[in-house]
Amino acid sequence: MASAPSSYNAARPSGSGQSGPHLPDSARELVKILVTGPFGVGKTTLIDSVSEIRPLHTEEQLTEASVAVDDLAGVRDKTTTTVAVDFGRISLAGGIVLYLFGTPGQERFRTLWADIAQGALGALVLVDTRRIDASFDVLGLVEEMGLPYAVALNTFPDSHPYTEQQLRRSLDLEPDTPMVTCDARDPHSSIDALLSLVTHLIARHRTETW
Repeated sequence: MASAPSSYNAARPSGSGQSGPHLPDSARELVKILVTGPFGVGKTTLIDSVSEIRPLHTEEQLTEASVAVDDLAGVRDKTTTTVAVDFGRISLAGGIVLYLFGTPGQERFRTLWADIAQGALGALVLVDTRRIDASFDVLGLVEEMGLPYAVALNTFPDSHPYTEQQLRRSLDLEPDTPMVTCDARDPHSSIDALLSLVTHLIARHRTETW
């Protein structure tokens, strides 16, 4: 895998549509990445913010029928949900192209997980610090799949100001697991979160091949 760029400025313009649907001639490394996390954490928003192509969404309106099975604690204002997959693409400097697959966050869609994760090299796990416990199941799934991952703490206006040590302990993260803060609405911030994962994957690849 090629070296990762160190900042958003090294990436192609996101969301501009300038690159079109076709891969750039410079593409050398095509990498499938999961963008995952619990219900309402901002996965669709992050993919929207960075994708250089028109993102694919499978969102449906939340209905009263879902109240009994979907935990809306902390996300009462949410009106739609991903029911299959979100998809986007972003080209980075160095010829790295990330194919971003967003997973559903609810327990009832867990059977889709293995299919969506097939062939992924890693996962960016979004976490909402207002409801940390909602992330445990997703982190468990990522670890069961054996996927390297980075954690992105998506900021909300009323996010709790925990220390890094407190969050790492609560999420039971390994010392080398990247953990960054991001705003899923901001392409610069979202790209930096993805770069933390790409850098982690490159470091692991080099360690495993030495």
